[in-house]
Order: sequence, then C-alpha cells, then structure tokens
Amino acid sequence: MAQKPRSGKTESRSTAQNTRPQQNVVVASFEQHQATAVDSLLRLLNEPVGSVLTATVIGIALALPLCVFLLLQNLQQLGAGLQSDSSISLYLDNSLAAPELEALVAELGDRDDIEALRLITPEEALAEFEDESGFADVLEGLDDNPLPPVLLVTPDASTAGEVTALRDFLAEQPGVSEAQIDLEWLQRLNAVVSFSLRLTYLLALLLGLGVLLVIGNTVRMSIENRRAEIVVVKLVGGTDAWVARPFLYTGFWYGMAGGIVALALVGFSLMVLSGPVAR
Repeated sequence: MAQKPRSGKTESRSTAQNTRPQQNVVVASFEQHQATAVDSLLRLLNEPVGSVLTATVIGIALALPLCVFLLLQNLQQLGAGLQSDSSISLYLDNSLAAPELEALVAELGDRDDIEALRLITPEEALAEFEDESGFADVLEGLDDNPLPPVLLVTPDASTAGEVTALRDFLAEQPGVSEAQIDLEWLQRLNAVVSFSLRLTYLLALLLGLGVLLVIGNTVRMSIENRRAEIVVVKLVGGTDAWVARPFLYTGFWYGMAGGIVALALVGFSLMVLSGPVAR
C-alpha cells in the first residue's frame, strides 16, 4: 500500500524550526541588554563619590523648576478660590451721621445688582485692627479714631466688567470717599504668576539642557577612560550599537538617580513648607 504524504506535519515542524531561532535571538538580545545594564550600574557603584555628585547635580537641576512650578500652581488655585468671593469696599466720610449711614445702606440694599451689604463702624474697625495687628497698647494712646466707616458690598455679578461698572457707580454716590474692589490685588497677583510661570518654563528648559550637557560630558569622560576597550571590541567585530549600548545605559542610570534625588528634594521641601502653606 502507498503511504500517505505527511505534508502537514512537515510544514508545522518546519515552522517550529524557523520560529525557534527567532525566539533565541530575542532571548539572547534581552540577556545582552540585561548584562550590559547591570555592568553599567556596577561601574557607577564602583565610583560612588563621582556618581553621587553627578546624580545630585542632576537632581537639583530637576527639582528647582519643579518646586517653583508647584508653588505657582498653588498660588493659582488660591486665586481661583478667591475669585468667587469678590466684594467692593466703600470707604465713607467720617462726617456722615448714623441716620445718613442707614439711609445709604437702605438705598443700596434695594438694588438688584447688590447681593449683600455689611456696615463696619469705625469702632468695630478699630477693635478688629487692635486684635489682628498686636498694637493695642499703641492704639489706646490715640486721641481720635482715624478709621472711617466702611461698607462692604457683595455684588450680584458674574463678570469682572459688571463688578467694575458697579464699583464706578458706587464711587460717585454722596458720602463715598473711595470705592475699591478687594480682588484688584489678586488680579495683579495672577499677572505676576502668569509671568513667573513663563520664566519657570524657560528655567526648566535651560536646566534641562544643562542636565543633558552634564550627562553627555560624564559619558564622554567614560568613553575616554574606556577607549582601549572600545578599540579591542571594534577589532573583534563589535558594531557601533554594541559599543554605544553601555554608555546609553550609563546615561539612563544617571537620569534615574537624578530623578530619585529630585523627588526626594521636592518631597522634603513640601514637608517643610506644608505647615506655613496650610496656615
């Protein structure tokens, strides 16, 4: 009897034989990279002083812009939280009598664009100032109370333009010496923060370039110290990728160590500043 061809088994066996060398190549490549990475790390550990100094320089260069960026981000969040609590302070004439103050409060309280009013008398303002300033003994020696009555106006407005228009209207009212939006300082702060953010980005770019130069110079010195080894590797047929691999891993380890140092510095800074920031 004629035997049936076993083409299916032959093809599967041929496919398995072709796949096995490819898997061996991948495994061998992975083992080579692993050995090179470990060897590069051991070389750095054999020079602890130089490696620590280089990693510290990289860490400081990375941590400085990050700390400034976190500070500015916190200031922006603070400003965003205060924007919704805008109010207008009306500094009134000291010559206004109590009936005139009550009439002014009643007149402004009827307006639709005003949500709430609060009158602070000179006596209340002086008492609050004594409690918060710590100069109670000095203020007791004053003959007269120099503080004017203040009317705090909470506008019923959703835009900065509406609040500014209301401020301009209130400033023209009889008995009002000055009208001031309490968040004008915050607008200036936001402008300063935006400007500082751009400076921080520029600083981060320059320091990042400095980190690359530090790592590049360190790797270049390592290449000079191992020049004879590189020549031997090239003579026995080593490729450029084979020669460059250990130095690439050296830069990788320097970058990782610098990142760890940067995280430690930022974490320490946040821990030290957490109390004052919370207050």
